[in-house]
Amino acid sequence: MAAPHARERSASAGLLSIGQVLARLTPEFPELTSSKLRFLEVQGIVTPSRTESGYRKFSQSDIERLRLGLVLQRDHYLPLSVIREQLDEAEANGQAGTGLTPPPSITPPPRRYRRGELLSAAGAGPQLLNDAISTGVITASESYSEATVALLRGLVALDRHGIEPRHLRAVRQGAEREVALIESAMSALLRRTDATSRAKASEMAPDLAAKIDEVRSLFVKDALSRVLS
Repeated sequence: MAAPHARERSASAGLLSIGQVLARLTPEFPELTSSKLRFLEVQGIVTPSRTESGYRKFSQSDIERLRLGLVLQRDHYLPLSVIREQLDEAEANGQAGTGLTPPPSITPPPRRYRRGELLSAAGAGPQLLNDAISTGVITASESYSEATVALLRGLVALDRHGIEPRHLRAVRQGAEREVALIESAMSALLRRTDATSRAKASEMAPDLAAKIDEVRSLFVKDALSRVLS
């Protein structure tokens, strides 16, 4: 009888790990991280297989589905629920990665900001942005979203009080740990590949995130009350 690790190597032949997926796709999608990749899995954009040890393994079709989903999100600003439906329809028609044409948007696409435009819109200096990127608070990119403008504005306000991007690295890491906590809570659903389980996971993830955010806010308020008392 083959040892468990030998069976896993055989089953995983030709498949890619999360790290290998990121290495392949981040040159085209710089904002893609392991946390975002796990979130896209929760949203049903991609459904990798799992080894007996629970490690994710991505096939070539997974990579193509993920790449197309990221293109639809980046270039056409479609919500993930719509992207998932289009990808599922393309797969059902045997067109995954080839014949899918996104529908025209009825609303103007969200603005993207070049580095100089980002600094101007946020009222930030170049060094603050460099510090935010070097500490991982902001991910470097050729263009940035409105969300990044809002984040950089927040960093400007905090910087005036001596709170620098390096101080917020733990906050960013905490957010990633929260995603991992949500993923763990939904592990039973995520191991399933049926549409019902994927839909339930898609509904549950935002609810869990909101509850964690609510609890975190209460923790902060409680700690502040002790500081100010």
